[in-house]
Amino acid sequence: MLGLANKLKLYGFNNLTKTLSFNIYDVCYAEDERDQKDYIAYIDEQYNSERLTKILCDVTNIIGAHVLNISKQDYDPQGASVTLLIAETALPPEQIDKSCNRGEFAFLKNRDVIVGHLDKSHVTVHTYPEYHPDNAIATFRVDIDVSTCGTISPLNALDYLIDSFDSDIITIDYRVRGFTRDVNGKKCFIDHEITSIQDYIDEETLKKYDALDINVYQANIFHTKMLIKEIELQNYLFNKDVYELPPKHRLAIIESLRKEMIEIFSGMNVY
Repeated sequence: MLGLANKLKLYGFNNLTKTLSFNIYDVCYAEDERDQKDYIAYIDEQYNSERLTKILCDVTNIIGAHVLNISKQDYDPQGASVTLLIAETALPPEQIDKSCNRGEFAFLKNRDVIVGHLDKSHVTVHTYPEYHPDNAIATFRVDIDVSTCGTISPLNALDYLIDSFDSDIITIDYRVRGFTRDVNGKKCFIDHEITSIQDYIDEETLKKYDALDINVYQANIFHTKMLIKEIELQNYLFNKDVYELPPKHRLAIIESLRKEMIEIFSGMNVY
């Protein structure tokens, strides 16, 4: 767990804002137009706003915060978005904004779980399923942002987020903004030690990926991107059994999948 609250005595409130941007791609082979459309429908059903809301609520619990307000939406023809307003310190019920969820959520009436709204403390998720019109490759992107103030940190939820999705490419950004002061007035621009985002990812998970760091330590900016090492073809075929395909076709599909992943990982058109 992060934070030096027990070691560093602060003057006033901890004003540091810690932001985690978590972006994943899941790549799939959908052979024809019908399979591609069915894949999009499958993704929309599997990762609708209800399931995404549960994932974000779990993230909130893991980092030691609480939900204050939820906004969610499924889109037509595809995709979903969820935003959670989260909080850290207790707040009397009479001080809570009456517009929060229009009073429809029972937990807003329970003082034990109602906590204070901290500025810029929120969790959001957006999904972007799509498919290539020509090469039968379909992709599903999930974009999650967790922004917190105070001692709680979104890094503690990284393993849970990775486990929540089938991720072929993962891009993670973490940055700390603002400053707080100790009791002597000295500015503190970060309240925990960090050399790499990878330090907060399970070792067994890291073994499955090639990982690359780009960090700007002087600015408290950390970036890690990860590319899956092994492609087990059956896991990438939508509505198709690998044994239905001749060996040469299997190799061609694997090559197409790998090329797509490398371009997404590189952030440029390579092939």
